[in-house]
Amino acid sequence: MADASDTVLEPIGSVLRTRVGREATEPMRDDIRLLGTILGDTVREQSGDEVFELVENARVESFRVRRSEIERVELARLFDGIDVHQAIPVIRAFTHFALLANVAEDIHRERRRAVHVAAGEPPQTSSLAATYLKLESADLDSATVADALYGALVSPVITAHPTETRRRTVFDTQHRITELMRRRAQGHDSTDDGRSIELELRRHILTLWQTALIRLSRLKIQDEIETGLRYYPSAFFEVIPKVNAEIRTALQARWPDAHVLAEPILRPGSWIGGDRDGNPNVTAEVVRLATGSAAFTALNHYFAEISALEEELSMSARLVRVTDDLAALAETCAEPARADEPYRRALRAVHARLTATAHQILDRQPERTLDLGLERYETPEDLLADLDVVDGSLRANGSAVVADDRLARLREAVHVFGFHLSGLDMRQNSDVHEEVVAELLAWAGVHPDYGSLSEDERVELLIGELATRRPLVGPDADLSELARKEVDIVTAGARAVKVFGPNAVPNYIISMCQSVSDMLEAAILLKEAGLISVPGGASGDQPYAPVGIVPLFETIDDLQRGSAILEAVLDLPLYRALVTARGEQQEVMLGYSDSNKDGGYLAANWALYRAELDLVETARTTGIRLRLFHGRGGTVGRGGGPSYDAILAQPPGAVRGSLRITEQGEIIAAKYAEPRIAHRNLETLLAATLESTLLDVEGLGDTAEPAYEVLDDLAARAQRAYGALVHDTDGFVEYFKASTPVSEIGALNIGSRPASRKPTESISDLRAIPWVLAWSQSRVMLPGWYGTGTAVEEWLDAGPETRDEKVGVLRDLYERWPFFRTVLSNMAQVMAKADMGLAARYSELVEDEALRRRVFDQIVAEYHRTIAVHELITGQDDLLADNPSLARSVFNRFPYLEPLNHLQVELLRRFRAGDAEELVQRGILLTMSGLATALRNSG
Repeated sequence: MADASDTVLEPIGSVLRTRVGREATEPMRDDIRLLGTILGDTVREQSGDEVFELVENARVESFRVRRSEIERVELARLFDGIDVHQAIPVIRAFTHFALLANVAEDIHRERRRAVHVAAGEPPQTSSLAATYLKLESADLDSATVADALYGALVSPVITAHPTETRRRTVFDTQHRITELMRRRAQGHDSTDDGRSIELELRRHILTLWQTALIRLSRLKIQDEIETGLRYYPSAFFEVIPKVNAEIRTALQARWPDAHVLAEPILRPGSWIGGDRDGNPNVTAEVVRLATGSAAFTALNHYFAEISALEEELSMSARLVRVTDDLAALAETCAEPARADEPYRRALRAVHARLTATAHQILDRQPERTLDLGLERYETPEDLLADLDVVDGSLRANGSAVVADDRLARLREAVHVFGFHLSGLDMRQNSDVHEEVVAELLAWAGVHPDYGSLSEDERVELLIGELATRRPLVGPDADLSELARKEVDIVTAGARAVKVFGPNAVPNYIISMCQSVSDMLEAAILLKEAGLISVPGGASGDQPYAPVGIVPLFETIDDLQRGSAILEAVLDLPLYRALVTARGEQQEVMLGYSDSNKDGGYLAANWALYRAELDLVETARTTGIRLRLFHGRGGTVGRGGGPSYDAILAQPPGAVRGSLRITEQGEIIAAKYAEPRIAHRNLETLLAATLESTLLDVEGLGDTAEPAYEVLDDLAARAQRAYGALVHDTDGFVEYFKASTPVSEIGALNIGSRPASRKPTESISDLRAIPWVLAWSQSRVMLPGWYGTGTAVEEWLDAGPETRDEKVGVLRDLYERWPFFRTVLSNMAQVMAKADMGLAARYSELVEDEALRRRVFDQIVAEYHRTIAVHELITGQDDLLADNPSLARSVFNRFPYLEPLNHLQVELLRRFRAGDAEELVQRGILLTMSGLATALRNSG
């Protein structure tokens, strides 16, 4: 690992044939070479020459495999019977190299962007600057813009779905290495305080080597809450207020009559501590901790900023004038020592009132509090009003340049973060709602057996209950443990709304929503906690609905029926009154993960597109404003892929100024770990949202319906092909469990959530994350492509048209239709990371040879079939022709993954044969962590 000079060689094979330009990538190779050298030196110093030589031998042989100079089995022999005490440092070495390669690639992307800017090239696609140019060319009028962006919202929602394998200490050390490499890329060889950058890199890489990569115990949900909140001080507090101000200023300058974005468009959300679907660790206490910790984080930030402003705004009344409002605010702080410093006294009054607020609403107190006996702020708007007084006085007296600095950022922060920081969504499975509501109805004497009722009978009963004032149960009701827990959790959500404001818990999501009654059951629970009231209820004539009811349609069947369910519930006057109380806004969540696991890649993507088309039409006919919430994961098999392309691939009318999207696992750190990267990724979400809202990005025009019919046919064929393997092949589950590390994933300690919703052997009950993560570890990547090749081949041979004519149809759709192009591009990215040679090694873990051949032969045949149809449609024999940055990544780093895969197979074989040595299992987990780090979007 001391010499990375051979990491840029001619690609071979059908996947990567285009040589990446040496001149453009030389700086990245230099970075990789430096980091690899330092890591190699560290391995030798810390683990000895024998381990170092084994690492180097494995590295060299891996590149020989790529050049087809040796067979893969020869490399695998290096690890046959390896002493596990030697295997561990080898695994760690390749894992650390993958992590350091990530740093080099990130720095290189920044470097290339800077080169483009310095060269005076047009703004990069997916930047807001490029989007503004497109919008200006579209000649949009103010009325159109105002209507389209009414209630605009772009919300990345941080979830605790466990695919982030790095510990925080590793995360922090990697961040410090990134900062050093960034400074080196700027031409420096020393830090600001004169320390050698190379020596500092050696120090941090040594720290990295001496830090355990995996946790000894499973993460607790409290740890996940803390982890999710760390992105605020590291990036969000700096970036989100800034981006909100930038986009508002830019749009209002272009359409001053539209009065757009009165409220911040960019507002983050969270699931951590509120998502209890299959996670028994979420309790009422956890909800209180999650919402309280978020509020603490927000107020702690405000205290720090106000304290800094007190230091900065030292203006003397003898030298400046102030407004009457500022003088009055300053008078509430009677401190003789600051008699001639009105701004400081005004800010200390703000400081003191915020302290009173913190004492009232927080369970733990921030630093820098100031008790002057003043009254608390009842709402964030009250705090903002006082800050506006300070701002107004500065601007009225020639100090706008001061007002535009820290104070402006703080005002923007209060506007977006309030006292709640981020909205905590609550989520539970519809089966649990049914069970709990049935118990509540029985306890209250409303109906003894709710589960026996038909759907129509259920809806009638539930509507009747929602229309009454009385709750079903009191606090002392004798309920089962499940029912009591669910009622208490929703009550904790109600407390958060009351204490921190309505934005603290904005949504209640129903997993596996399959009917109108599923939505009304959730409404019953919200009503029990006082979070819903309809006309004539406790709130009088006005409906009260601070929390939105959000159906989550997950399986392909549910996606296909989603619009009918929404239309039916909106036909109910009582439910429609709740939607009206929320400004006619109805949110619907779309599940990417389970739909893929259910029907395969192409069928799931098309079911999602069709569902959106149908939901948009329902919104049009019912007059509601539809907001879609996309439950995307990091991998393509769970809806991942470049966010900009994914948003532009949405059907017409599906975005309309609003977009919520889950951010999960290692993707969160990759996008939001530091301000510069966070700014770029948030800007991308906003740019795509504006373009999808205000421009015609589908590009099909009058040919949309024929295109939809083609995809209807292809998706149906793809689903049958996928089902034939996953659902209909005898022994498939046994093959999956034996040929992947899915059974070992639960021991990786990367999250608080169990791997399955239920303790069953069914694929349908397995969570999508371990399903995808296991296939990525074994390098099959099946969820991201399987079924597409067969679907296209069958379609080309069906019907009266010639094969060439039908190929022409698909090529035309690929050129004109962002959805189809994105589907194929994301599929190609996954297939470029797949490796059937390595997958064959994993298949050897299946002892039943007949089963192995029955399943693996199907997989390999479909893999080659799918690559062939991709080339046929795109005209490209390089899977990554449209993604040169990923091509570089795959080309540079994948030989370093090879030893990790071989060692994982070797250790899995030993472990399953009964080798109970603790280091064997630890080695498996380390290989899983290393591969997840290297693949970057593993789950």
